[in-house]
Amino acid sequence: MAKADAKQEIVTLKHLAEAVAENNALSKKAANEILGDFVGQLTKNLKKGAKIRIPDFGILQVRKRPARMGRNPATGETIKIKASKKVAFRAAKTLKEAV
Repeated sequence: MAKADAKQEIVTLKHLAEAVAENNALSKKAANEILGDFVGQLTKNLKKGAKIRIPDFGILQVRKRPARMGRNPATGETIKIKASKKVAFRAAKTLKEAV
């Protein structure tokens, strides 16, 4: 297997909170609480089945995946995969163009 040429940077919620604090004259603690609450509100609304539209960023929504038949790759045995839900993200045009 080929190794990646450069290590990908990982940005956490803590890093984002620090940047928000610096850009908006807030304490790091206040920015961390605000972003934590933001994530909590996203989760709460997604649980209710709401579609979340954030301008210039994208759309988050829960999609239902129906039950289906699959195959165990090790044995070749047919298995039933239960229905599930997943969070889907569709990037906004502005975000796509920026990246």
